[in-house]
Parts: sequence; C-alpha cells; structure tokens
Amino acid sequence: MDKPSIAIIVLAAGASIRLGAPKQLLPYNGISLLRRTVETVLLSEAKSVHVVFGFEAEKMKLEIANLPVDIVVNPNWQRGISTSIRSGIQSLGKNIDAVIIVLCDQLKLSTDILNTLIDTYTSTRVPIVTCKYAGTVGVPALFDRCIFPELLSLEGDLGAKKIIERHMKERIEIDFLGGEIDIDTITDQR
Repeated sequence: MDKPSIAIIVLAAGASIRLGAPKQLLPYNGISLLRRTVETVLLSEAKSVHVVFGFEAEKMKLEIANLPVDIVVNPNWQRGISTSIRSGIQSLGKNIDAVIIVLCDQLKLSTDILNTLIDTYTSTRVPIVTCKYAGTVGVPALFDRCIFPELLSLEGDLGAKKIIERHMKERIEIDFLGGEIDIDTITDQR
C-alpha cells in the first residue's frame, strides 16, 4: 500500500471574542500559541501545512512568516469556523489523500498525536481517525478525501464534530490525554 499524502490545516482565523484578544498571539512557554502549533505540526509526517487566517490576518502572518506553510486567508471568517474549514479544504491540491484539522489553542497538541493519526490512517485507511478525550471525540481529527464533500458542506459556526459523530462505525479513535485543555478565557492561560 502506498504511503498516503496527508495535509494539515491549522484553523487560526477567529477573533477570540470570549477571550477579548487574539488567542493565536497569546504567549505560552515563550512563544505564541500560533507559532507553537505551527512548529509542532511541521515536525509531523504530514506532506504540507495550510494555516487559515481571518481576523487580523496580516498580523498573524508575521508571526509565522519564516515557516514553510501555505497561508490561506478566509475572507468570510466572521461567518464561523465552517468557512475556515472550507477555505482550508479548497486550498488543498488534488494529490492529497487525507487532511488533519487542528486548532491552535490545544495546549497538549504534540507531534506524537499527529503522527499517531497519520499512522493509524495509513495502516487502516478508515475515513476518519479522531482523538478522544474527556468523554468526547474531536480535533485533531483526520479525514479521508471521501469526507471532503461533507466538510465543504458545513455551515455557520459548526466544526466537524457532527461529521465525526455521523461516521461512528467508520472511524477509529485514538487517546489524546489532555486534549480538552484549550484557551478560551484569560484565566485559561494560568
């Protein structure tokens, strides 16, 4: 079986309204959440990395200007996360077999988790490989190309969770200890 071509989409377009400041630029262990996430995904076995910006896109681009990623600007970012997922999927080349969707505020994200998603997909070719944590499933999650039409049909401020739930019998879950730890408020940084 040929090794699949897998891309990663980092969703970093939101305005962080609950936080009151762009969470992508918040410092964590000496670097911004955005840069930390992008550096982590670049160390994975993925073929390419696509970072979707929206809110203050020019400022965000500067944060990762020297990193080898494809920048995608979502002009409709205010309409919700679905528009960023669509922008990311539309930026992929035809040779991509699967994509991993990643958020930039999961503090425990690691290259190991990403490579486990990739390795699980490579050995099984199931349509979805998702992480499980804190009694739920979610991102980061890998989606085979056959799921792209469903991702492209998302609307509003809804991510891919409904798609993951709909494919309960066609997915594999991997453990992501601490996957539920993210930043939504200033107190979450502590």
